[in-house]
Amino acid sequence: MLRRALGLLPGPIAGARARSFSTDLPAVHTADATFMEAWNKVMPNMDPPKTPLSFMHPRPPTPSSIPPKLTVNFVLPYASELSTKEVDMVIVPATTGQMGVLPGHVATIAELKPGVLSVHEGSETTKYFVSSGFVFIHANSFADIIAVEAVPLDRIDANLVQKGLADFTQKLSSATTELEKAEAQIGIDVHSALNSALTG
Repeated sequence: MLRRALGLLPGPIAGARARSFSTDLPAVHTADATFMEAWNKVMPNMDPPKTPLSFMHPRPPTPSSIPPKLTVNFVLPYASELSTKEVDMVIVPATTGQMGVLPGHVATIAELKPGVLSVHEGSETTKYFVSSGFVFIHANSFADIIAVEAVPLDRIDANLVQKGLADFTQKLSSATTELEKAEAQIGIDVHSALNSALTG
């Protein structure tokens, strides 16, 4: 029935079905030599832009046995605190609780909360207070710690922490909007964590 209907249509419409579409044609790449020659004369003489991958070193493969040390990268938006430093262990303040990371730790991603990050190397322990961030633990005993803010614990002034805690507690009691309450609560959480880090 469809064939009979097509036969009744005028010639150009009926014949349109026999035309080939552009998708029926083979995809053959044809280089325009004239264009390429002109482009090579005027194209900018500069290197292509670098991407973050240009600066990253390839990760070593996962070893067959657990290495004796954990390799740590600890970076901030404005500085690198530790770069491929081999340590015995790090303890990070994850949102799920304090998390110790040793060589051979299972691959994990964890969010950091305000608290103490401790780096253990032999008998020495270096402690930092971090505000927030993430830790990426890889199966090859590498750990990447990215924090928004971090400061060595011995540089924190306990008197300023107590003053800040009192100020934010007062701001919370006098806050009238939800935004003011949220900002004051964040300040209390951070200063409480600072106070616990210094006293504990």
